[in-house]
Amino acid sequence: METILVTGANGQIGSELVDMLRQRHGLEAVVGLDLHPAHESSAPGPHVTADVRDKAALHEVIATRDIDTVYHLASLLSATGEQHPDRAWDVNMNGLKHILDLAREHSLKLFWPSSIAVFGPSTPRHDTPQETVLNPTTMYGITKRSGELLCRYYHQRHGVDVRSLRYPGLISHQTEPGGGTTDYAIDMYRAAARGTAYTCYLRPDTRLPMMYMPDAIRATLRLMEAEPGALSVRDSYNLTAFSFSAGELAAHLREHAAEGFAVSYDPDDRQSIADNWPATIDDRAARADWAWQPEYDLDAMTADMLAHLPKANTQPQHA
Repeated sequence: METILVTGANGQIGSELVDMLRQRHGLEAVVGLDLHPAHESSAPGPHVTADVRDKAALHEVIATRDIDTVYHLASLLSATGEQHPDRAWDVNMNGLKHILDLAREHSLKLFWPSSIAVFGPSTPRHDTPQETVLNPTTMYGITKRSGELLCRYYHQRHGVDVRSLRYPGLISHQTEPGGGTTDYAIDMYRAAARGTAYTCYLRPDTRLPMMYMPDAIRATLRLMEAEPGALSVRDSYNLTAFSFSAGELAAHLREHAAEGFAVSYDPDDRQSIADNWPATIDDRAARADWAWQPEYDLDAMTADMLAHLPKANTQPQHA
């Protein structure tokens, strides 16, 4: 039986991925690892409180629990990484290097997420190709591009079966935003569901690629199920579902959630991050190699988000 470790298990992706993996493989087959104890809302199952910068702790978990596969999600995201660049490098790079070394030592299969943050001002903004100029401008983006190269090196040099996706902005109703530049979209959905005004930290014309979390989880699992010989990309696959601007999302939510939904715009330092990211992505390599196809468009995502988001009279989460 396959035994799986998910680092960053309490995070936006990790919490939903752990639940899905436990549904597929059983509660005891999936070990969560995070700096903090497991969320009370998480599916029951083994959980380890540890820091991915502690290689000895990681080794103990992998060895004693006979881990076969690791989803290494622990990371500081873009906006948080700019506030704490030294910590972002330490967590994002040293944590990944520890996991890659352990994957080599224990013959582990490994998933590691990259991001659209690897792109930069010289990258084509529309239909950004798989192979293109990569000149990230944030510490988060630098760690992601460096991590991509490290993953490819370990695959080519040491035969580690490591796979990766360049996630776009991810939208979820289950977990709170985790410090990403695209998190405005989640906050906007939550405000619209409550019928409260929202102040957006990006300009209304800021267009970014996005994806609903169920599609992100499905893409991750589909990539991990693909035959190794089918994979032509060993740094990280482009991935996308749809794109919209902040203003377009506000108009969409006025149509589908609250007719009088009021959105104002007060761009902050996250605007400069978003300005260097793509507006649309070309993910034909993923579609060709392992038949990637999103299930949710904007309308389907909105219907599902609004069906699940609480409409209680709570304080809005302004940026």
